[in-house]
Amino acid sequence: MSNTILLITFLIYTAILFFIAYQTGKKADNSSYFTGNRKSHWFVVAYGMIGASLSGVSFMSVPGNVYNERFWYLPMLLGFIGGYAIIACVLLPLYFKMNLTSIYSYLEKRFGVCSYKTGASFFIISRMLGASVRTFLVVFVIYNFVLVRPDGSHLIPFWVAAAVFVLIAILYTMKGGVKTIIWTDTIQTTFMIIAVVLSLIFICKELGWGFGDMLSNVRADSHSDMFDTDWAHGTHWLKRFISGLVVPVAMTGLDQAMIQKSLSCKNLKESQKNMMTSVMMMIPVNLLFLIIGAVLAIFMTSHPDLLASVTGAAGNVEADKIFPTVALNLRPIVGVIFFIGLISAAYPSCANAITSLTTSASIDLLGMEKREWTDRKKKQVRQVVNIIMAVLFVLLMVAFNYLKSDSVINMVYAIASYTYGPLLGVFMYGILTKRSTLDKAVPAICVLVPILCYCIQNKVFGWGYDFGFALILVIAALTYCGMLCFSKKNS
Repeated sequence: MSNTILLITFLIYTAILFFIAYQTGKKADNSSYFTGNRKSHWFVVAYGMIGASLSGVSFMSVPGNVYNERFWYLPMLLGFIGGYAIIACVLLPLYFKMNLTSIYSYLEKRFGVCSYKTGASFFIISRMLGASVRTFLVVFVIYNFVLVRPDGSHLIPFWVAAAVFVLIAILYTMKGGVKTIIWTDTIQTTFMIIAVVLSLIFICKELGWGFGDMLSNVRADSHSDMFDTDWAHGTHWLKRFISGLVVPVAMTGLDQAMIQKSLSCKNLKESQKNMMTSVMMMIPVNLLFLIIGAVLAIFMTSHPDLLASVTGAAGNVEADKIFPTVALNLRPIVGVIFFIGLISAAYPSCANAITSLTTSASIDLLGMEKREWTDRKKKQVRQVVNIIMAVLFVLLMVAFNYLKSDSVINMVYAIASYTYGPLLGVFMYGILTKRSTLDKAVPAICVLVPILCYCIQNKVFGWGYDFGFALILVIAALTYCGMLCFSKKNS
């Protein structure tokens, strides 16, 4: 696969994004950046949220993981419907009623400043770590497949590649913010879906299959088994289903990056339609990812040489490498299609994260909405914060590249998931009870509960239990109980 072709593809795709950014950024102001002037069409937001929810890691991991975990992701997808319904019926009415720009300002009105700052800080840490890892993995693929000479040496240092990628994400969102992201997400979702469909068609052609052959072979193969019935596994179907109910509430409903776009809709009713339409479109898209994952697993089984190239020293198949290995070793058109899909999934992850982090840091930490600054001053502060977030992104990616350890990457993902649990617990307590709590105790509770759960999950005390993805619910429940211990009646 020619790296020149991939580089040209990258440049053309980026030029399209900048054209969209220029069109949507005209007459943009601070309100456009933070809330899209609350004029976004609900269906456009819903469609674009598909691309925003699937990062470059998801683009590689969901299909690749079918080799190791079959279709055991499906029960979680079914649980998503209930999770998004909770967001639409409980959280969105609350956010619109309080006219929030940052959703964490609810915590200040409900409990106090300590709870507010804790919620915002947990979001910033979680989003920064998770999004920078996702962006790093995509930049790492570009760096090693595109920016290389024939002798294997690299054209530029890694930190330059990382900085350029993040700079592009900043430049096309710096002016329009949410208003720009909504439309670029729409384009990128389209490219990502087309890339998956075309990749599936070409890989099936390599196997000599038509559409009917593909369905029958996938159905007959063990990789399409949908339910893990071993209760001891974190992938047990009931644990996955319960996780599907809870995870969207925490990672979408309590995530500034995801909710910021829903709050840009014209009113509550349209925002609710956006949320439910989004999940109904998301399920078939993820099912498509699982189907191509089964086809890739069958393809790898019939090509031992390729399978050996993604098998580690311990004999474990590295799932994230399966899709790129197959795509970049077939005809050039498959490699180009895969590459477009990859960057289509990666740009939203980076751009959404930096925009939402800028919003949260500006409003929650610096208190922009409460300060009597001119619009020009607010714009200058917002742009400085935007640059600081971008620099932190690049530094984290350089650190990941220096360490080059899968265990570090997995640890960062774990930390990111632990931070959403306390957020979920705090919001649950605020919404489900009418009692207040000792505001100064909230930061300690939100720190100590994840530490305790980490010790149980990893058997630090010599005993423990694998909660799987349901760990987030356990942390939320313990946080809720901790706040209840310090509760008091509202005056």
